[in-house]
Amino acid sequence: MTQATEAPPRSRRAPRRRKGRAVRVILLVLLVLVLLAGGGLWWLYSHLNGNIDSVDLDKAIGDNRPQKVVAGAQNVLVLGSDSRSGANGDLDHGDVGGTARSDTAMLMHIPEGHSRVTAVSIPRDTLVTRPECRKKDGETLPSKKRVMFNSIYTVAGPACVVNTVEQMSGVRIDHFVEVDFAGFKGLVDALGGVTVTTTERIHDTKGGFTLEPGTHKLDGTQSLKFVRTRYGHGDGSDLGRIGLQQQFMLAMLTEIKKQDAFGNPARLYQLADAGTKSLTTDSDLASLTALADFAKSMKGVDANTMETIMLPVAYDKVDPNRVVVAEPQATDLWSALREDKKVPASAKKSPAHGG
Repeated sequence: MTQATEAPPRSRRAPRRRKGRAVRVILLVLLVLVLLAGGGLWWLYSHLNGNIDSVDLDKAIGDNRPQKVVAGAQNVLVLGSDSRSGANGDLDHGDVGGTARSDTAMLMHIPEGHSRVTAVSIPRDTLVTRPECRKKDGETLPSKKRVMFNSIYTVAGPACVVNTVEQMSGVRIDHFVEVDFAGFKGLVDALGGVTVTTTERIHDTKGGFTLEPGTHKLDGTQSLKFVRTRYGHGDGSDLGRIGLQQQFMLAMLTEIKKQDAFGNPARLYQLADAGTKSLTTDSDLASLTALADFAKSMKGVDANTMETIMLPVAYDKVDPNRVVVAEPQATDLWSALREDKKVPASAKKSPAHGG
């Protein structure tokens, strides 16, 4: 008779099975969390990437472009557009017809080493020669003299603006960045406001904006009015408000540095989400990774190492409400940027200064 084998007590086997099940459950939960986290990160990346529109400059402009002189230097054309279409409809007093114009234009020259920046503002009322350009629909616009600089964006788009700046300066534009009203407002609000100091009263009756002398923290809507103030500051011309725009740019850069925004993941996402909304760039810069790499290369730049200049202009002899490029100052300015040299003091003197 075969002796029955005694089964081991259940108390010895059950905990081992339960332990095994518990480990499998934990591993399954961890796997799900990893997948969810990965999916979440991918969603965030796709969301931010999807905010960005782009233009292929080489395709749009063709071969008629200046050669790059200093390989390590970078030239970035920054445009602020005043369209009232879409999310911009309720903001300030822009083009109510929805047709965007380049309300602000700055050529940012970043020397080799990326430790400082020279920002050259181009007055929107400057009369320039528009080169032959191709519009988005493929139509070719013939070259035309004495056109207002800010009208070029309206009739031919940002690539033609880049082409115009390249032809008038001989400086190769590496990148362009365009932000409209909504994007600008969102970026300021994501920062929690920007602090500016003014020594004189600003009272813009057309824009409905008043600012007393002193230090003020402006939210997005107020900041937009500040940089667009024209009739309540200086001589009421576009030249007068360029100083306010440059002052605000330095103040915003100071705020970003003060908050260590790039070291705070939550704040960085807020800035990235706000900054990429309503953003258009050249195709080489049109991704989150490309923008992040470019931002990292600018870590050494702050308000103390940035120089702001207005393109030297003189009042037009035919139409005193317009300005023309002043020579030889402009030629000397462009030459310094093209060759990555210090801009001489004589190249910064503008006969027309906006009061």
